[in-house]
Amino acid sequence: MTNVKEIEKAIEQLSDNELATFRESFDSFDNEKWDKQIERDIDAGKLDTFAKKAISAFRAGKYKEI
Repeated sequence: MTNVKEIEKAIEQLSDNELATFRESFDSFDNEKWDKQIERDIDAGKLDTFAKKAISAFRAGKYKEI
């Protein structure tokens, strides 16, 4: 597998258009990985405590509209 330094050097060689395309592609890839991790955490119950606290605070009127 190519190491990070080689990837960085290859990215530096990209044209502006190629870099924009790469950036979009990598953002999509990274977002998909993040979404999958969040789903795993939700399924494992890792966010239950946070959700319960947020719901409790909301019901108690302790929130700000944004």
